[in-house]
Amino acid sequence: QVQVVESGGGSVQAGGSLRLSCVASGGSLHSYSMGWFRQAPEKEREFVAAIAWIVGSTAYADSVKGRFTISRDNAKNTAYLQMNSLKPEDTAVYYCNANTGKRGSTWFGFGSWGQGTQVNVSS
Repeated sequence: QVQVVESGGGSVQAGGSLRLSCVASGGSLHSYSMGWFRQAPEKEREFVAAIAWIVGSTAYADSVKGRFTISRDNAKNTAYLQMNSLKPEDTAVYYCNANTGKRGSTWFGFGSWGQGTQVNVSS
């Protein structure tokens, strides 16, 4: 099964930017979509963004549209999440999943989860 490792988190002030990376290994990715999810303290994990490996089509949660951009480098098996205009409510542990899909109106991660990377945004 494909394994993922997230990196790039940190602490920033509101309005700042961070770029997260997710490196996938151990299997074929091209049939799937890579997704980013996040989990804030005492909240459920929620979908943030997804990108199809082959065609590059993207999807975003309403809360991050216009501020976050997901991209991928197929040659490096790496997906990125560029986060701009960060808000305190973006504070969470961010996870990626190499097999992300939508069922109805809900996005799910069906593959393995990494350890996550912490993002802290102060006001």
